[in-house]
Amino acid sequence: MDQERLSRAEIRKDALQSTVEATATAVGGVASIVTGAVRDVARTLGGLATEVFEIRDAARRAERDG
Repeated sequence: MDQERLSRAEIRKDALQSTVEATATAVGGVASIVTGAVRDVARTLGGLATEVFEIRDAARRAERDG
């Protein structure tokens, strides 16, 4: 009987451990996706800002030269 209880306790412990590991892996995967998305958004917005500055400078030059 004690061995049976130990086996059940061990099974529960293993199931809990597997659940925690799977959850940690899933959370890590989501965090990686979010991190990549934030990086991509920042890069895209930076590129847009650069283009806006270039357009503004070109418009100023055209106005000055025109």
